[in-house]
Amino acid sequence: MKIRIATLFPETFDALNASIIGKAIDKGLLDIGVVNIRDFSEDKHKKCDDYPFGGGAGMVMTPQPLHSAINHIDPNREYLRIYMSPKGERLSQRIVEELSKQDNLLFICGNYEGVDQRVIDLDVDREISIGDYVLTGGELPAMVTINAVARYVEGVLGSNESTKEESFASNLLEYPQYTRPQTFEGLEVPEVLLSGNHAEIAKWRRQKQLEITKDRRPDLLEGE
Repeated sequence: MKIRIATLFPETFDALNASIIGKAIDKGLLDIGVVNIRDFSEDKHKKCDDYPFGGGAGMVMTPQPLHSAINHIDPNREYLRIYMSPKGERLSQRIVEELSKQDNLLFICGNYEGVDQRVIDLDVDREISIGDYVLTGGELPAMVTINAVARYVEGVLGSNESTKEESFASNLLEYPQYTRPQTFEGLEVPEVLLSGNHAEIAKWRRQKQLEITKDRRPDLLEGE
């Protein structure tokens, strides 16, 4: 999968070189490139923001640098262009799986009070939000989305079963996990997990999923 990112703060994405995502990049499973929007500004001071027409607090990203950066990255519109925005559809496991089926993704990161609407009208295919709150920019939401999507790219995780059993994969939250030692600070691993009876283990895990989901996210149980 090819992923490109347009941002004013490219150094933010150094974190993608760590852990599982970093290993996937090293293996060639993910091709991630970061482009500095400021490099495309035609302003002599490389300015990329200005006051909003009509007044209001803060600054707005001007259209020219961002439009030029996007079309430098994707001159033939081969990428699905995603603008990370509080106004976008809220990220879900369904959307993550949809995005994972794409060959090319371009993430567009706004800052300040957002970007000129004309860039959205001209250049954006989809707006996505990671939640009902506002951050200082689109960089962290882009990294969250990239991390979630990358896990569905074949070979990125050690086992394809990992994405089938985790929270939200079955519209339920994940069951509790335990490992060695069997006793820790006076707390024991549930006996059923030591039994070797896979049918009973599966039954226990399913019951725990239902209990946890009912307690924390009852909205997910509407179809159960």
